[in-house]
Amino acid sequence: MHADEVRISLCPSDASDRDALAAWAVARGHELGFAAVGICDTSPSQRADEFHSWLAAGKHGSMEWMSHNVAVRLDPSKLVEGAQSIVVVADRYHDGRPDERPAHGVNSQSALEEPAGRTARYARGRDYHRRIKKRLRRLQREMEEALPGSRGKVCCDIEPVMEREMAQRAGVGRIGKHTLLIAGELGSWVLLACYITTTRLRVTKPDPLLQGDPCGSCTRCIDACPTSAITPWSVDGAKCISGITIEERGMADSRYASKAQDWLLGCDICQEVCPHNQPTRLSKRLGFHPEYDGRNSTFSLNEVLGWDEPTRRAAFGPSALNRVRITQLRRNAVWCALEVLERSRDAALSTALARIAADAQDDPIVRTAAADVIARLAAK
Repeated sequence: MHADEVRISLCPSDASDRDALAAWAVARGHELGFAAVGICDTSPSQRADEFHSWLAAGKHGSMEWMSHNVAVRLDPSKLVEGAQSIVVVADRYHDGRPDERPAHGVNSQSALEEPAGRTARYARGRDYHRRIKKRLRRLQREMEEALPGSRGKVCCDIEPVMEREMAQRAGVGRIGKHTLLIAGELGSWVLLACYITTTRLRVTKPDPLLQGDPCGSCTRCIDACPTSAITPWSVDGAKCISGITIEERGMADSRYASKAQDWLLGCDICQEVCPHNQPTRLSKRLGFHPEYDGRNSTFSLNEVLGWDEPTRRAAFGPSALNRVRITQLRRNAVWCALEVLERSRDAALSTALARIAADAQDDPIVRTAAADVIARLAAK
């Protein structure tokens, strides 16, 4: 059922009926289009030591905001005074079908195709922060109208909360070695959000099949990561292609940026190889929310290299990509050009890189990347 359809039930008005309230919250979440819904309590994180060690090792990379509000991040009850329960929701944004990548081979018919860079699948659509919050706030509003005195806060990605741990505690899924939540048959193609409320709800019991280690001896995500950013249940954000292309706004570390392949913004490699994410008849039938409509899936590298800020804004539209600055985008396009030029001849790309590297008026970050790519190509 889509978010604009009429709901089939009203929130119970008896604050003491924890079972009825929990049942309503789960059902209403599904009515609002969420693929999975669960409820957990507001007890502090059990991963505090692990998180502090991750920060101390600098694995948050350019994500400085991860080191802010740590006490709140590790204890959701500090975010909402008197909080008792957390409704966790998951939006499915992809069904596992692989992207079609042109070969760009010298002797291939695909050689004439325009070189392009891909974006991570979660960003292929309208801004998920706004869309998810809009639907979840409807649940919040209906609960708080039915229960005077109840209050809470909707969180989606931006607020300091440990969404994946909450989702695991709520029985929505299990955290895999790539640190993403694997939500049963939905795989890890999910975005998480939560509603922290002062209303006490019955905690949902996890499916027995969704408990324990979801990975076993599998190391496909670890083996496939081009920058070796993944170790079991930990990701080094300073090496991760997603972190480099989206979070790093300055000079990207060439040791890792040079391995971005055709990932212009974000990266899905660890998800593409995960056995839980392979396309099946069931995964295709489960589908994904229509707001993730595939827009902004690829961009021409030649065009992006010539963009200015107004062009970037017009091209991205109302999407999650808008936080990426034009300097980052053009820098990333330069690194994507490396993969194309290593595999084929593209006169337009080669000319564009040479022009950028020689233009003293161009952005120094983009110019440095272009000079580095040219040097790497010459060395080969």
